[in-house]
Amino acid sequence: MLNKTTIMTALAATTTMLLVAGGTAIGADYTKMSPEELAEYLIYETKSFKLDLPAQEGGTAGGRLVQDQLQKICSALRDKPIDSSTAARVNAMARESIKYPEGGIKLGDWKKGRALAWSGFGYRVGHRNDDHGKRETGANCYNCHQLATDRTGGTIGPALTNYGARGTSEPILKYTYEVIYNPHAYFPCTYMPRMGANGVLSADQISHVMAYLLDPESPVNSGKAP
Repeated sequence: MLNKTTIMTALAATTTMLLVAGGTAIGADYTKMSPEELAEYLIYETKSFKLDLPAQEGGTAGGRLVQDQLQKICSALRDKPIDSSTAARVNAMARESIKYPEGGIKLGDWKKGRALAWSGFGYRVGHRNDDHGKRETGANCYNCHQLATDRTGGTIGPALTNYGARGTSEPILKYTYEVIYNPHAYFPCTYMPRMGANGVLSADQISHVMAYLLDPESPVNSGKAP
């Protein structure tokens, strides 16, 4: 999960380079601003970004920059180690958000899960928003995790190759579902997205991603290309 400050600071850095290169005056001495102050100024006061663009989930692009309570708590840490009381509070908030599928947690189709895990489609804002009616949103797992040996994933998060060695007992299914749904339930203030809690993935989609991770026939565990 990227917090508001991280996103805005990155945007500010990029925009500042463009301003300096182009010699554009922005009406303020940005050299005296902190990265956070500059980000706030560029985004909210200069109208450098189109915050009124409609977002697929409803609302606007600007609305996405408004943090919920959990994000505010984690952002206040500013990358400092989390204390036990704050961790417990975030854990509790995350667990309250988790909704379980009717009929219990089950594995779906690992082939569908593979397509989801290696897709970053969805929720892009611009002059042509992503059409979720024609193509389902992706889980974007590959950006942070190495998943199977037939493709190359990211290294921000732990490698998940051979994840199925854990088995498919009820506790493992529950743990895997909950981590995908809202990882703060186990890892308070993690950067991992809350895929279920934020409505990016449905319960069915999560079941497919779980199958990709746990099914013995999946490339994650078999070592074979599909």
